[in-house]
Amino acid sequence: MLKLSTVFLSLALVSGCSSIVSESKYPVSISSNPSQADFTLQNRDGKDVHKGRTPATVTLNASSGFFKGETYKLILNKEGYDEKTIEIQSTIDGWYFGNILIGGLIGMLIIDPATGAMFKLPENADAQLNKVVTAESAASVTIAMLNTIPENQRADLVPIY
Repeated sequence: MLKLSTVFLSLALVSGCSSIVSESKYPVSISSNPSQADFTLQNRDGKDVHKGRTPATVTLNASSGFFKGETYKLILNKEGYDEKTIEIQSTIDGWYFGNILIGGLIGMLIIDPATGAMFKLPENADAQLNKVVTAESAASVTIAMLNTIPENQRADLVPIY
């Protein structure tokens, strides 16, 4: 029992709680309605990190630096539909607060922020695409010079004041 306690205490002192239980990269499922939309994922710096077509699953870093969660911009395009942009934002992983009990200050202030394990990403990013709305008109206006209209059609002309 003493050996087991010593191993557990040593592990707790040299690692962070989130680093033990969580990941620093997460699979995010990207889908759209309708499917088969082209998408581009950009990180917080505007750099393209992935391009593909829905549905897809992409593995993304939850952190963009020390104590800095990552934010992604998901841009979806499909012919006949308006472009849609969605933000995918990392949040603090609940296991990060386990450092209070297990990982201590080293885990909370150094290990988890450095590895990115203090953050997590959502499992899904879903988008509803809207059809492009175009105005259609049954009526039309034709402008013509009077001398180009045949005599038999001039009787049907309506003056506009």
